[in-house]
Amino acid sequence: MANLQQILDDFAFLEEWEDRYRYVIELGKQLPDLPDSEKTAEHKVQGCASQVWLVSHAGTQSTDPVMSFDGDSDAHIVRGLVAIVLAVYSGKHASEIAATDAIEIFDRIGLVEHLSSQRANGLRSMVNRIREEARLRTAA
Repeated sequence: MANLQQILDDFAFLEEWEDRYRYVIELGKQLPDLPDSEKTAEHKVQGCASQVWLVSHAGTQSTDPVMSFDGDSDAHIVRGLVAIVLAVYSGKHASEIAATDAIEIFDRIGLVEHLSSQRANGLRSMVNRIREEARLRTAA
């Protein structure tokens, strides 16, 4: 899976929005499938028009663990958005995740303005859920 810097570099290289959409879909295809056993109501993200599941994992440090995330969606473009969100947040400390707004990154690459309002709301729901889980881990 591509890391965040690679994704940002690729977006800067691609000038046409049609190419950028294809790239987002390609990122989604690279995302490992989430096992059906993880596609539960507990992991489902509320507020997304498509079905989206996010699973968080935290390291063993009790005050500020490193967190990673797995995710999936039943929609190609949304699956790509999940891949980008995971690239932003996975492998970072909970405090850093809680302080990072991925929407700013999506704005910087101009992606939010090209999403439907439903997809943009779903993206915000994903980001809010991840940041909230990170906040809970730092408060533990």
